Amino acid sequence: MYLDHPKISATNSETEPDRIERLSRVYGYAIGLADVDGNTVCITKIAKIHDHKGVLMVIWYEAPTTQEKSYFLRAWQSRVGDESTQVEHALMLQEALPVADADATN
Repeated sequence: MYLDHPKISATNSETEPDRIERLSRVYGYAIGLADVDGNTVCITKIAKIHDHKGVLMVIWYEAPTTQEKSYFLRAWQSRVGDESTQVEHALMLQEALPVADADATN
């Protein structure tokens, strides 16, 4: 069982808690599509999912493939999602090692 699921957040989630529930369903839908495709790495690449005023933002640890992006588009377009095509993808920014630490790893 995979336990390191992405962080899920939404704008106005305090006053609209159903947004978090919707994102959980969208995440499950997208990962279900990946599973059907035999894509076992997709689940490990996702850092965060955020609903920003009806725009699904998927933040990745690693660059997603076109197919992986399509999982979230299909899920967001579905009746469990927002029924829109407003999906954005971005990479998680990794902090660079300080120069002294970087030299120590070589």
